[in-house]
Amino acid sequence: MSFIEKIKNPIFWSNFFKVVIPFFIVVTLFSLFMNSWKEIFAGDFTTVSETNFGDEKWKSFWGIKLFISTLYGLYITNKNMK
Repeated sequence: MSFIEKIKNPIFWSNFFKVVIPFFIVVTLFSLFMNSWKEIFAGDFTTVSETNFGDEKWKSFWGIKLFISTLYGLYITNKNMK
C-alpha cells in the first residue's frame, strides 16, 4: 500500500496521533530540562519562561518540536501500517 493510500485511511490518523502526542510531550520536556534544568529544579519558572519563550523564542521552540514530531509520527505510522 502506498503512502497516499495509507493517509486516506482513518486508522492511519488515529495511530499517527497515538505516536505524535507522547513524542511531542517527551521532546518538549527533554528540551526544557536540557535548556533550563537548574532553573526548573530551583523553581525559578520566570527565568525558564524568559529563556525559552521570551523575545519571540516561543516560535522556534514550539515550531521545531511540532515539525520534528510530525515527521517522526508520519514516518513511524507509515512504517508500521500494512
